[in-house]
Amino acid sequence: MTGRERVLTTLAHEEPDRVPIIIGGTNATGIKMKAYRALCAKLGMQAEARYIYDWPELGTALPSEEALERLGADSRSVLDRFPAFVYERARNRPPHADFIDDWGGGAREIAPGSWYPGIHPLAEAASIAELEAYPWPDMDDPSRVAHVRAGARALATDGQHAVIGCPWLLFPFERAQAMRGLDTLLMDIAAEPEFASALFWKIEGLCKTLMGHFLDEAGDTIDIIKIGDDLGMQENLLISPASYRNLLKPVHADFIQFIRSRTKAKVLFHTDGDVFDLVPDLVEIGVDILNPIQSGAGRMSDLALLKREFGKSLVFCGAIDTQRILPYGSPEEVRAEVGRVIDILAPGGGYMLAAVHTVMDEVPPENLLAMVDAARELESRHH
Repeated sequence: MTGRERVLTTLAHEEPDRVPIIIGGTNATGIKMKAYRALCAKLGMQAEARYIYDWPELGTALPSEEALERLGADSRSVLDRFPAFVYERARNRPPHADFIDDWGGGAREIAPGSWYPGIHPLAEAASIAELEAYPWPDMDDPSRVAHVRAGARALATDGQHAVIGCPWLLFPFERAQAMRGLDTLLMDIAAEPEFASALFWKIEGLCKTLMGHFLDEAGDTIDIIKIGDDLGMQENLLISPASYRNLLKPVHADFIQFIRSRTKAKVLFHTDGDVFDLVPDLVEIGVDILNPIQSGAGRMSDLALLKREFGKSLVFCGAIDTQRILPYGSPEEVRAEVGRVIDILAPGGGYMLAAVHTVMDEVPPENLLAMVDAARELESRHH
């Protein structure tokens, strides 16, 4: 099978020749630059200093085609870009100065080459009027998506890989955190729900504008569209299920409905942590693929239960533990974990192998190769 056939078979809840491997190319399934350089050094490949979204501060590599081939990656991605002025400003700032994005938020360098989102332009806002007066980004800026049509078309014409559309949106909850700061936003949700709601809907409107332009350009050349909002922590949710259902679920539902009206692509929703309590809500609002299945977090570790309860309605993408096994396990332990996860999640289709979120700097290349090679070897045993 081609990578695309493999993914489409899985999305149809049928079994392909082996589980699809999703790695590199999106901010939910990426490889950090240090880990990528180590991989390339081990394989004797050139590691170009290219980053997804041309965004060094994000720290996530844009792997070469050669590296993606070696990793057995079954998908390729189409990304948007920041507006041209953001790159211009970033290039001309003093060394180590804050990186400011198109929303006016941004990241500080907390250690050499390591950036943390610590600039919250709406931290002091206290009224809906102040939200209205804020200089929000121009989502109609053509430089965001000028390259998307050609990129998506080339991948679709080649036809070898599933195409994932991945506009950098920071969905309403995460973007609101970036604008307000997490503590302030959690206080808003508890004490000022009207303000929180106004902020979520404002952000969603801007996200829809960008998504509309992105989908106009990519059209039906994409197979999967990636969205998401991190709602979970290690053992619990960041907000209560009631707060999610009152404030965020209608926003997510509206956004997914908008996407569905514009493309046949399946919707991949990325949300970290233990989000077990919200999985039925995500199914209900139209999520097709759930990522990253953080198998080291709370009840998300019960993969058999997830498969039993939601395997008919969801495709699972992820589940290979990046907190313990990938960084600190031996290659043998990585292989064993890949086998265990595939045994539980792959029967009947509906599982795409990926690391839980991004492959972090601590992951040795031996373990990354063990992960993908185990998945490829299991196919020959299976068939």
